[in-house]
Amino acid sequence: MTTTTASPPPVRGHAALRAGRVSMRGQAHHVTFTTHGRDPLFQAFPAACAAAAALNDPALTPGASVLAWVVMPDHVHCLLRLDEAFPLAAMLRTLKSGSARRINRATGRTGRVWGRAYHDHALRKEEDLRSLARYIVGNPIRAGLARRPADYPFWNAVWL
Repeated sequence: MTTTTASPPPVRGHAALRAGRVSMRGQAHHVTFTTHGRDPLFQAFPAACAAAAALNDPALTPGASVLAWVVMPDHVHCLLRLDEAFPLAAMLRTLKSGSARRINRATGRTGRVWGRAYHDHALRKEEDLRSLARYIVGNPIRAGLARRPADYPFWNAVWL
């Protein structure tokens, strides 16, 4: 008699893109995550303020330093560097869940704030962090939300 063992189902979707990735200490990442259903939640000032405060709170980014970020109407871009051997996915779960609680509390809403997925780009050593930070904080200008960074309140960078 032959016994067969069922193999696990294949990993699909966004999880498949991250298969085999390893979080490394000192690695910088450009991460983008969207609101649930691309809802322009952050057009509302209280929601954007709550998201900004969450991005500035190191308790919500364990094992990472946030170098630059911008809150757009329906998504967030951030540049971060992993400080410890703490997986990027785990840190983003902490950030997204903690910020969602704060955003919902600040706006009196309930339900999902963030989409499940995120996009990340692990930077190569030759990529310039400051140039990428300028690109990130320049998003509101390219989107027509402001004429210059000083006109848009929902961004930060450690190089200020």
